[in-house]
Amino acid sequence: MSATGTATRVTPRSFFRVIAIAEAITWTMLIAGLLMKYVFTMGETGDLAVRIGGTIHGFVFITYAATVIVVGFNQRWGILLIALGVVTAVVPYATIPFDVAMDRRGRLEGDWRTEATDDPRDKGWIDRLLRWFLARPILLVVVFIVAVVAVFFAALAIGPPGGDH
Repeated sequence: MSATGTATRVTPRSFFRVIAIAEAITWTMLIAGLLMKYVFTMGETGDLAVRIGGTIHGFVFITYAATVIVVGFNQRWGILLIALGVVTAVVPYATIPFDVAMDRRGRLEGDWRTEATDDPRDKGWIDRLLRWFLARPILLVVVFIVAVVAVFFAALAIGPPGGDH
């Protein structure tokens, strides 16, 4: 609840923006850890800084990718634009200009699509599944978190990008 007593709603725009900024912040953490490891503090302290920054960044990276998929389908971006959104997380800080560009182009406008419209795309299985989950927000949040955590632990099992040196 906000100070006025009304519930604060999470829109596709606000959700996307928070996660895009978080992803950029974790890039800073990872880069700081790398600087500590290779420039300022060689040895275990530098390794720990990379492990902490890298772990947090990896988790938020996966969260951002999942967010792009959910918001992208809700906003009807198309597969190529969704893929581009995910790829922006690979380039340091690119999620911010992508967010700004999507906002300026009106690609983040509107609410969650909880009801079918006359649009023929609403008949597709992805749109029906998305609406089903959006009508059950607690279940959507739980499934979203479980999916992110599952992918995160699978990535941990595989190992860090570039191997563990």
